[in-house]
Amino acid sequence: MKLYSLVTLALAAVANASVQGIDVSSYQPSVNWATVKANGVQWAYIKATEGTGYISSAFNSQYTGATNAGLIRGAYHFARPDVSSGATQANYFLAHGGGWSPDGITLPGALDIEYNPYGATCYGLSQSSMVAWIRDFSDTYHSKTGRYPVIYTTTDWWTTCTGNNGGFGSTNPLWIARYASSIGTLPNGWSFTSFWQYADSGPNPGDQDIWNGDMAGLQRMAKGS
Repeated sequence: MKLYSLVTLALAAVANASVQGIDVSSYQPSVNWATVKANGVQWAYIKATEGTGYISSAFNSQYTGATNAGLIRGAYHFARPDVSSGATQANYFLAHGGGWSPDGITLPGALDIEYNPYGATCYGLSQSSMVAWIRDFSDTYHSKTGRYPVIYTTTDWWTTCTGNNGGFGSTNPLWIARYASSIGTLPNGWSFTSFWQYADSGPNPGDQDIWNGDMAGLQRMAKGS
């Protein structure tokens, strides 16, 4: 059997045994949320903002659609540490859909921080400056909501751009991206991941994700308990 077939089977086994989720953006403008729910997806992260100059045109309809279908849902912000401070971007995110409330159906906002698609690998920041930027975003979000944001990243990016800083694992839930049959080594400071993005395509729109736990645990995450 070819290696890719083994990986596909392993991912299918993971997907069938876990609380399924997806994450979407304006690249998936017309999600049929009823079909997504019927397929077994129980939660979603939806892109709201990027930097301080972009609001997803699909966010409102996607967020409302996920809500109406009965999914637990949350918003994410694509970080642009090269254009403004962490605090400025946290406030922008909060002003355009990134808030949190203890209603049992809202996940804490997520900070999507990964390799720069527009230029310098680490957005032109030193490792210490990147850590300070993330801390600024995280602390600002926490001060306004009472929750620390989820951090979405890869182990490779975290090692390269923060020096594998271990200072966030005790506060910020981790959402790890790794397209393989196992999660692999996590960034320093985290002993487990809360969410795993395991594929960038699949039976449902957007990226394919799982929650590391049962449905009751996901509900507790949403409630902040």
